[in-house]
Amino acid sequence: MKNTIALVTGGFTGESYVSFKSAAVIEQNIDREKFDVYTVVITQESWYYVDENAVKHPIDKNDFSIVLNDSVIRFDAVFIGLHGSPGEDGKLQGYFDMLGIPYNTCDALTSAITMNKGYTKAIVAGIPDLNVARSLQVFSHTPVSAEEILSQLNLPLFIKPNNGGSSIGMSKVKTAEELPEALARAFQEDTQVLIEEFVSGREFSIGVYRGKEGIQVLPCTEVITDREFFDFEAKYTPGATEEITPGRMNDEELERVERVIKAAYSKLNCAGVVRIDYFLEEGTGKFFFIEVNTVPGQTETSFIPQQVRAAGRTIKDFYTELIEVSLGASK
Repeated sequence: MKNTIALVTGGFTGESYVSFKSAAVIEQNIDREKFDVYTVVITQESWYYVDENAVKHPIDKNDFSIVLNDSVIRFDAVFIGLHGSPGEDGKLQGYFDMLGIPYNTCDALTSAITMNKGYTKAIVAGIPDLNVARSLQVFSHTPVSAEEILSQLNLPLFIKPNNGGSSIGMSKVKTAEELPEALARAFQEDTQVLIEEFVSGREFSIGVYRGKEGIQVLPCTEVITDREFFDFEAKYTPGATEEITPGRMNDEELERVERVIKAAYSKLNCAGVVRIDYFLEEGTGKFFFIEVNTVPGQTETSFIPQQVRAAGRTIKDFYTELIEVSLGASK
C-alpha cells in the first residue's frame, strides 16, 4: 500500500521563489509507485492544494488534511521543500510535531537554532579542526557605529541577515564608508545581522544526511565565481559560477572534512539532508565553517542533486530513502 505524502512549498519570504523551483524538481523525482504525492502551497494568505484542473482546495489546519471528492486526505509524512520561514525555522516542524505527522527535516529546535547563523556558530565552535571567522552579532534595536565595528573586526567584512537564506541581503564590505549601506540592506531582511571577518580561501558546499546506514556524507561541490561572493544571482543563475563536483581536495582534506561535517551534523542534532558551506583557508587549508542549510535547495542548479548523482545514485532513490527514514523514525 502506498504512503500518502504532502510536498510542502511556498513560504513567507523572498525565498518562496526558490521553494517553488525546488518543489518542481522534487515532485518530478518522487517515486509514484511507492508514494501518492500532493503538493501543498503555504503562504501568509492561505494553505492549499491545486488539483489537475487548477482548482485550489484549502488545507484544514486543524489536522493538515484536504477534502477531495467528498473524501478526506490525510498524510503519512511530509516532505518539506519550503526554504526560509516557516519551513526552515522550525515553525512547520513544531506544527507537525503537535499533529504527530513525521517529516524529512531537522526537528523544530534544531531548525530554529540553525536558522540563526550566530547561534549556530556558537554551538559548533569547539569541534576539533573546525574554525569559525571572528564576528559580531548586532541588533536593530541597538545600533552600532562603523567605528565600533572596526575597533573589533578587520576589513574586509561580510554583512548578512542572521536568519536569512539564499544570500538575500548579504554584502561584502571593503571600506568603512560601505558599512552603513550594507547594514541597512541586511536589516531590511532581519532584525539581527551577523558581521564576519572575510576568510580568503576556496569555497565548498557539502551535503550530509541520515540514511538507513547512519550519517552519510555526499561528494562536495567546489564553488568558483567571478563575483565578489556566492550571492543570489550566482546561486540561481545557470552559468554564473563554475561548480566542480566532486570538489578538488586531497586525501587528507577529504578525510578531515568528512570527520568535521559528521561531527557538526551530530552536535546540531540534524536529521534528513542538510548542506554545510565551508572555506578551506588559503595558505593553511584550515576548515572554516560558514553556515548550515537544513532545507537545502533542490532546483536544477542546486548542489544536492549534483552531489547525489556524483555519488552514483538517482535522485528518485535518494528521495525515497529520505521519506522512508522519516516514516521509520516516527514508529
